[in-house]
Amino acid sequence: MLSSAQNLPPQIFKRLAKELSVLVKDPIDGIQLSTDEETLAEINAEIQGPEGTPYEGGTFRVKLVLGSTFPQHPPKGYFLTPIFHPNVDQFKGEICVNTLKKDWSSDHKLKHVLIVIRCLLIHPNPDSALNEEAGKLLHESYKEFFARASLYTQIHAAKKKELAAQKENLQNLAEVFSIKQKSRSISNQRILTRKQGKGKGKKSKKAKKTLRRL
Repeated sequence: MLSSAQNLPPQIFKRLAKELSVLVKDPIDGIQLSTDEETLAEINAEIQGPEGTPYEGGTFRVKLVLGSTFPQHPPKGYFLTPIFHPNVDQFKGEICVNTLKKDWSSDHKLKHVLIVIRCLLIHPNPDSALNEEAGKLLHESYKEFFARASLYTQIHAAKKKELAAQKENLQNLAEVFSIKQKSRSISNQRILTRKQGKGKGKKSKKAKKTLRRL
C-alpha cells in the first residue's frame, strides 16, 4: 500500500540522487537515511525522538513515497512506527503537515521535508489533527498528552532497546546467582570438611582412651 514500483523520470532521479549524496556526506542531526537504490521512489529514514519531548529515547521509522508527478506534487509521508501524535493518523501512519500539503513547493528538498517532520515531534499542531484523540488531549492537558505519548514511545519505539536492557539485566542476575551458588557450595564444602575433621578428632581420642585402658 505504501510502496511505489514506478520509476521516476531521469531528471528527477538525477536530482534525488544528488540530494541523497549530499545528505550522506552531511547527515541531518537525529535522522538516518536509507532508500531503494533502484527506483528512489521511496525514501526511508529513522528519526530519533528529540530530547525534552515525549518521543525522547525512541527511534521512529518514516517513509516518504514519491509519486510519478513528483516534485510538482508533494510526496506522501508515513510513520511506520506507531506513534501517539495529533498530526499522524493512528491507523495508517499518514503525516499531516502543511509542507506536504498546501505549502508544498517543487523547490523543496528532501532535507527540508525530513527536518519539518522531526520538528513536528517538537511542536505538534492540534488544530490540524489526524488523530483527534491526541489533538483533544493536547489541548486539554499537556501533562496527560505527554504521559500517553511517552508510553507509546516506550512500547513501540524503544522496544529493542528495552529488550536489550532486560536481557542484560537477566544476564547480570544470572551471573550474581551463579556467584552466590558457587559461594554457598564453597562454604558448604568448608563446613563439611570441618565436621569431618572434628569427627576424626573424636575417633582419635576414643582410640587413645581404649589403648590406655588396655
